[in-house]
Amino acid sequence: MRNPLRPTRRVHAHCDIPCGIYDPAQARIEAESCYKIIEKYNASSDELLRARCIDIKEERAELTKHHIDVLWHDYFKPEHLEKFPDLHDVCWKASKAASRVKQTTDLEAAKELLGLIDKIDEMWRASGGPEKTRLQAVAV
Repeated sequence: MRNPLRPTRRVHAHCDIPCGIYDPAQARIEAESCYKIIEKYNASSDELLRARCIDIKEERAELTKHHIDVLWHDYFKPEHLEKFPDLHDVCWKASKAASRVKQTTDLEAAKELLGLIDKIDEMWRASGGPEKTRLQAVAV
């Protein structure tokens, strides 16, 4: 007999308990890492280092994409779309740019990604993101 308290399938989400902490800085840190790794890749002739650079860059680009998608799907709401009509377009382009960075060693693609993350950050800040999602200083 099936136990109604035991799920029959497992699902995954960004957070099992929505914490309400969203910040484009997470995406930016990963994207900056991709940029620096591409620089190291392009400056090196060491094939082992270059292979490691590709592996790590692909991982970081995927994390960048994840953080962009979490902001897009979980933080931004319909009222933000009214204030920022290009919100979906910018997030879609940023997600696509993260995929391009994952696929290439082109510094220009990494620069484009960083610029799109900056646009997302501007919308996040203008929507009250820091006040809504960051912990305020707590007196100890």
